[in-house]
Amino acid sequence: MTIRADPLPQVLADIARIAGEEAARRVAGAVGGTRVYIPPHPGPDHWLSQLVGQEAARRIGEHFTAGLAGARVDIPLGETGFIASQQARIDAMIMAGRSDRDIALACRYTERGVRKRRARLKAMRDSRQGRLF
Repeated sequence: MTIRADPLPQVLADIARIAGEEAARRVAGAVGGTRVYIPPHPGPDHWLSQLVGQEAARRIGEHFTAGLAGARVDIPLGETGFIASQQARIDAMIMAGRSDRDIALACRYTERGVRKRRARLKAMRDSRQGRLF
């Protein structure tokens, strides 16, 4: 099991725990940012079964509905969201050695935000730096 630097939102973390992280990514990529109906026992033709497989869909359905009645679930964007993609772009530019100003202009971000991101990356790489929270 890998420990993530940025944890998934709770709904996606639940899906990752139940059906695997790849299933959580697929769900976020396909329907992230929307509210979806999850039946207690998704059939083979249900979108969730098509997306993650019948067994994984069954486990997800059981978790969110307790096997009783279908549920509407808000699926967060997770890693596929704008913020995550923007941070990944900024991180890549930091690793490439670009200046804070260049990154801010290229990403329509603030220099202060880039400095904070740079500090966070440095702290994650520095094993001597303990975590406060």
